[in-house]
Formats: sequence, C-alpha cells, structure tokens
Amino acid sequence: MTPLVAVAHGSRDPRSAATVAELLDVVRAQRPDLDVRGAFLDLSEPLLSDVLDSLHADGHREIVVAPLLLGRAFHARVDLPSLIAEAQARLPLLSVTVTDVLGPDARLEAAALRRLAEIGVAPGDPTLGVVLAATGSSHAPANARVHEVAERWSRVMGWSGVRAAFASATEPDVSAAVAALRARGATRIAVASWFLAPGLLPDRVIAQAGPAVAVAAPLGAAVEVADLILDRYDAARLATILSA
Repeated sequence: MTPLVAVAHGSRDPRSAATVAELLDVVRAQRPDLDVRGAFLDLSEPLLSDVLDSLHADGHREIVVAPLLLGRAFHARVDLPSLIAEAQARLPLLSVTVTDVLGPDARLEAAALRRLAEIGVAPGDPTLGVVLAATGSSHAPANARVHEVAERWSRVMGWSGVRAAFASATEPDVSAAVAALRARGATRIAVASWFLAPGLLPDRVIAQAGPAVAVAAPLGAAVEVADLILDRYDAARLATILSA
C-alpha cells in the first residue's frame, strides 16, 4: 500500500510535535495496514526531505503526502510544493501525490466545537461571545475561510456573537475581537481554537484573551481530524488510479 506522509509545519515548542505524533497514532489505529509517517516542513524533526529519502531508500516509488494544514496559506501554496519539487529532482523515480489541505471541512468545525464543549461551552447561550482564533495569513483568502466559519457559527449556534481573530499577519487580534463581542452585549467570552497543536501562536492567543476568558485546546488528536486525513489520502489515491 502506498505510504502516507503527514507533514505539519513544525515548531520549536516540543508540545507541537508530540501532539502531531498523538494524532498520527489515531490515524494508525483507524488504518493499521497503512504505513503512516510523520514529517515537518521546518523547526521539528524528521524533516519532510529526510522522510522522503528514507522511503525511497526502502524501495517505495509512490508516496502520498498529506499536509496537516488547516488552510491554503503560504506553507501550502509555496513551502510544500518547493520541498516536493526539490525531492523529485533529487529522486527522479519517486512519484509524490500531495493531498488537499485539511480545511475547510465540517469535521474541523466539529472538532473545534467539541473542544469548546470540553471547557463547558454549549450552543444556545445568548450571553456568550465566542472568538474563533486562528494563525492568520498575508493571503487574504485563507483568512476569509476562518471568517466564514465564524459567520456560520454566529448564525446557527445561538450565542451573542462569534468573531474571527488572528494570532499573526492580520487583524483583528484576539483582544480586539473580545472587545467587539463585549461591546455588542456579551457578558461571557470563550475562545475556540483553529490550531492543530499547541505552540507559540496558541500561547499568544491565551495571553491576549486574558485570565477571565476560557480558551479551548487546539484540535490535536481529534478523531474527526484523523478521519479527514484518511479521506484526503483515499481521495488522492483514487485520483491517481483514475488518471493512470
């Protein structure tokens, strides 16, 4: 069976790589016959290039790479294609298929809402304002996907309001989103995490939210995310078979 290489951004924070490893354990439990490898674009090990070299040395000639990225920002549009191109130039017999990124997808929303439920946040509280906190990007369409989720939740969840906020690259930040929700009448605030794993930017979100605001954990080793990774893998394999 064609191996799956799940590649995350990477972080100097060891909690990030540990969380990715936990997520991939869930993937393996769901598909024990599949060779699942973890890799990183930068800052954590093993690097994607090293994993591809290792698989090639083991005799594999077809590989599926699944980016563990929630949107199509710079890492998905530039960094990953560049690394794949370098690998295929170095290993001309290696065929690498890259799946779509994880988002947008309803399963990511389900996982984020479940993380909110874990801190006591449920639908239907008109006194509650919710901030949907994400990384942020200089690529406007990537930010727009987060705003779309926030707007949908605002319509259907029965809260006072939902605002998207970003930890880097764009505005509003979490503190501004909290202020906007309070200005429109929310008496309690919670923060939903649109992050895969802990690290510098999720910590920034916690700091900006302040001690009075409950912040949900990142998506982490959620079964919904594991399902989504496998669906992306299966779709990429089917497309390769049909195009052969």
